[in-house]
Amino acid sequence: MAENIETSFDEAIKAGKINGAIICTTDAKGHSIYNEAFGARTLLSGEKVPQRLDDVCFLASGTKLITTITAMKCVEQGLLTLTDDLSSIAPELAAKQVITGFSDDGETPRLEPANKPITLEMLLTHTSGISYAFTDPNLTKWCEKFDAPDGNPRPVEESFRYPLAYQPGTSWMYSVGLDWAGKVIERVTGRSLGENVQEFVCDPLGISDTQFYPVTREDLRSRLVDLNPHDPSASACAVVGNRTEVNESTKGDFGGHGLFMSPSSYIKILHSLLANDGKLLKPTTVDDIFRDHLGQEASAGYRAALAGPIGPFFRVGIDLETKTGHGLGGVVTLQDIEGGYGEGTMTWGGGLSLTWFIDRKNNLCGVCALQPALPDFDGEILEVLKQNFRRDIYRKHAAWKDQQQ
Repeated sequence: MAENIETSFDEAIKAGKINGAIICTTDAKGHSIYNEAFGARTLLSGEKVPQRLDDVCFLASGTKLITTITAMKCVEQGLLTLTDDLSSIAPELAAKQVITGFSDDGETPRLEPANKPITLEMLLTHTSGISYAFTDPNLTKWCEKFDAPDGNPRPVEESFRYPLAYQPGTSWMYSVGLDWAGKVIERVTGRSLGENVQEFVCDPLGISDTQFYPVTREDLRSRLVDLNPHDPSASACAVVGNRTEVNESTKGDFGGHGLFMSPSSYIKILHSLLANDGKLLKPTTVDDIFRDHLGQEASAGYRAALAGPIGPFFRVGIDLETKTGHGLGGVVTLQDIEGGYGEGTMTWGGGLSLTWFIDRKNNLCGVCALQPALPDFDGEILEVLKQNFRRDIYRKHAAWKDQQQ
């Protein structure tokens, strides 16, 4: 498959691997470097309409960056700090123990008390011990025995009531920390996470097309990519490998994965952080978001996770040999990547089909939202296309700069 965006994306559409894609990129001055919509989306009626930049997509874990910004706004307002114990706000976190295994007969979990309190910084950097259950065999087994799904939607507190996978602050594993951070935000503000996101993130940038699952606003449903004959309930299952339970099992606003928004709006958020324009957060706060926050123990756990079986997912297109850390909103590169990200770039993704980056050194940010075809979901082609976006967008940026001279 060709490595340039246009050819590879068009080939994937013709082959029935994706239905479409949306790419938005800009520099700090707001120049549109490359904005393009490919393919078409299918309405519930079966009618196909051309993909548009302002079509509403499921952000999945692209939500995490927005929750981070909202949390840091609460820090600026004095409602939270990065390093204080959250026990008084979320006593459920203080009650969690660390699972170390099971009894010889496999029936009784071995648990030990947490030796330090969980902080907001830990939640935002995936170092709290609150991992996704699928990343740890002990957590998976605990959930199978004591927390089997009953088919009813559950809030954050009930969805993630399982033990810690490791002592807080001593390792790293991709986690539901941002979902808990969203709950903390709700408790200190007395409002829903969605209301806080609208005031702290969307209103300052003129964004009006955002809603947590389920999307009920008719003006958004008319533009919703994930409302189609293959997904009539708009669960956005295509983004997460044709799994409807990711959203349908939730109740309330989940700060780790629940937002829907158009890429043309998401790029406004990336741009504001790239320009550090003060519209969302103080410049010093933005600088702190981009700093590597992992201590020595957590860094060792992070490197082990990157080299593990699901490490490629955590590396978001970055080679294992490249030095990276973790900021408050995503992976941070600690060195330049030839022909790509500069040192200090932050990046992450959403589900299996969305990726974003903010490269402050090379003055570029972008988001790519693929629309996987169902029912024959092809995760491998999505990885190829996302990587083509990450590489070719830098070639297009270089060509754009040449044209300006």
